Amino acid sequence: MKLGINVGYWGLGIGPQDQLGLVQEAERLGYDSVWAAEAYGSDAATVLAWLAAGTTKIKLGSAIFQMPGRSPALTAMTAATIDELSGGRMLLGIGSSGPQVAEGWHGQRFGRQLQRTREYVAVVRKALSRERLEFHGETLELPLPDGPGKPLKLMISPVQERIPIYLAAIGPKNTALAGEIADGWIPTFFSPEHVGDLRALLEEGASRSGRSLENFDIAPTVSAYVSDDRELARNSMRPLLALYIGGMGSRDQNFYNKLVQRYGFEQAAKEIQGLYLEGKKAEAGEAIPDELIDMVSLCGPRDVVRDRIAAFRDAGVGTLMVSPMAFTPEDRLQQLRAVAELAA
Repeated sequence: MKLGINVGYWGLGIGPQDQLGLVQEAERLGYDSVWAAEAYGSDAATVLAWLAAGTTKIKLGSAIFQMPGRSPALTAMTAATIDELSGGRMLLGIGSSGPQVAEGWHGQRFGRQLQRTREYVAVVRKALSRERLEFHGETLELPLPDGPGKPLKLMISPVQERIPIYLAAIGPKNTALAGEIADGWIPTFFSPEHVGDLRALLEEGASRSGRSLENFDIAPTVSAYVSDDRELARNSMRPLLALYIGGMGSRDQNFYNKLVQRYGFEQAAKEIQGLYLEGKKAEAGEAIPDELIDMVSLCGPRDVVRDRIAAFRDAGVGTLMVSPMAFTPEDRLQQLRAVAELAA
């Protein structure tokens, strides 16, 4: 199992030089990849280009590029450009985001996500292979049939013959789609204890395309805080979990809340959401069961975290994206080093 570092959204209390220093230390420690995220603040592509300039071998992953924010052709252009700038280190993670961001920020209707994702990935692959871009789908039509457009091909060549494409997916159908069309899967709040059900979905998708999952990369992002004070470590996880379980989406359409319910925390998920949407964010965090925190995080004393890392490895995780839940450069470096040592 390889280690990655997920630097998340830009900022989080540290500036660009500190961020670069963190990634350079990860590279020195043997972390295989660094991943950047985007929501409606910093974009991931610019951050990856910045990190590419200050590193030499660590791979550069988008976790994720938002599909509603970019045409598939632009996604291919961006991936190819970063691949060239970095000497062939790009890992392309994409996802559909959510309805509030898609419609409220990007002005794109959120619907038909399975078909849209399938066609989006097909167009990205076609563009990256430098074929002339002609595509006739249900959600994408290139070139448009009633105008002056003509089939074009990418003007630059990526260094990698095939840039790996990862899909961020939470729901059962999207997870199966990742197994069918992608090279890797980026799950959120991944539980090793539920890998049997999750792997069955990936295998269902892979069987549809007639392939195996032998080289398929399961790459969850896992929040980490190593500390002898287990309560402190768990509490560091509560704000993020409360945000996603309680406030990421509407009461009726929150993918993370539904995921937690599928893990067996139905009542807790509803309580967390109710409190969060009432503005009681601290109370929502306090309502998160310790068992759930321990299931989806790396938190607590060193022996506990070592065992959880082993559980992720045994579950078939290929890349463990670590997100240190610390907000000063020194604390982040300390957490990064601790995880590297415990994973050795």
